[in-house]
Amino acid sequence: MSEEAADQGSESKLTVVLALVVNLAIAVMKAVAGIITGSAAILSEAAHSVADTFTEALLLTALRRSDKPADRKHPFGYGKERYFWSLLAAVSIFASGAMFAFYEGFRTVFGEAEEQTRPLVGYIVLALAFAMESVSWAQAVRQVRRESKAQDRSIVEYLRMSDDPTVKTVFLEDSAALTGLLIAFAGVGLHQLTGSSVWDGIASLAIGVLLAAVAYSLARTNRGLLIGRQADPVMIRAIGQRLREAPEVEAVVDLLSMLTGTDRVLLCARLDFDDALGAADLERACVRIDGELRAEFPDLDEIFLEPVPRNDPAMRERVLSRYGFNL
Repeated sequence: MSEEAADQGSESKLTVVLALVVNLAIAVMKAVAGIITGSAAILSEAAHSVADTFTEALLLTALRRSDKPADRKHPFGYGKERYFWSLLAAVSIFASGAMFAFYEGFRTVFGEAEEQTRPLVGYIVLALAFAMESVSWAQAVRQVRRESKAQDRSIVEYLRMSDDPTVKTVFLEDSAALTGLLIAFAGVGLHQLTGSSVWDGIASLAIGVLLAAVAYSLARTNRGLLIGRQADPVMIRAIGQRLREAPEVEAVVDLLSMLTGTDRVLLCARLDFDDALGAADLERACVRIDGELRAEFPDLDEIFLEPVPRNDPAMRERVLSRYGFNL
């Protein structure tokens, strides 16, 4: 793993640990406030913070287990463990956060009217929770901005293409937490102004929808990574250009890549080499090309170079069926 990747891993761990500590404290505060005020929205927010705390614990497991070195049973390493545990984190957000919020919302909207007690306690706790959550959110934003700038991408594009689900998870759940607090504040306020608990229930339902949307987004991202997503297209195009520039290579027939973990890429290049090369020349060329690629693209973890003829019809058909055109 490169020094830059190690630094990113340390920052990811800091981001997750900070979020875990903050969410655990907030969950206790919200639970107490929810019991005192009887607010469905605040109770839903308590469940939200409990879900976030479980999520951070799962993300810490992901960071720890994905760093295990490759061995005989897992020759490509354990990098995809990060995607598995992050997928479980998305399920946790939905199962323990969104479902409880929906339950509280429907119970309050369609059940018997409930009297609001000591709303001031709710306002104070929500304000404190917002201030504390902002600390965790600010750390996530700093990391997202720094890494998106390093990749010369917008924040939206970085979040869409990132191969580190832990950062995206913390960023999205913290953003959802701040939004949920504002929704809960509105629900408590409207309940106090109108005397109707329906507004509290509507706020709880809105929090449930918010959490379900975040959970779906994260689950979809991790599903793609677990299945085996292609590496960064910008990097793959640059690798293809470097291979074409190699004096021994006449054509790049196929270029396959897969993310095997955060900052870990498996590359398989099928190349048409100069027919004049002898076996020893071909071996030396492959060793040199491998070294040059690793030096320029440190995310490359495993590289396979396969000599194939460019005019082989079966190979051309496979490439055409995969990309819609020949490389």
